[in-house]
Amino acid sequence: MIKYALKCSNGHQFDSWFKDSQAFDTLQASGHLACSICADTDVTKAIMAPRVAASDRAAQDHGPLSAPSSPAEVALRELRAHVEANSENVGKNFASEARRIHDGDAPTRAIFGEAKLEEAKSLIEDGIPVAPLPWKSDKTH
Repeated sequence: MIKYALKCSNGHQFDSWFKDSQAFDTLQASGHLACSICADTDVTKAIMAPRVAASDRAAQDHGPLSAPSSPAEVALRELRAHVEANSENVGKNFASEARRIHDGDAPTRAIFGEAKLEEAKSLIEDGIPVAPLPWKSDKTH
């Protein structure tokens, strides 16, 4: 296992573990790496200093790999949990369902899902309030 310090094109820095350097290269080339803060897929290695643990105890003091690495990551996880618990996931039908709700053809409720850029622009142009969420679907992670 190897741990890399990473950065996205938006300037966010985060760490991630990989099986080996080839695994990082493969994931990066296929576009399957995403920023843990904003989901940007333009991710590169950041400059980092090597870390050598003095003992097994020193290596364990940093907590589990699943622990959030920053307050921003904690806030993002809490936001996602709140949205998913209090909204209906309409998947790829987001644009049509948002339009139906706006037109009164479907019950008013909080929804989230996926929309193509053109669909989102059309909703905004038509006065339908939508906002992008700062994460991608689990299919890309």
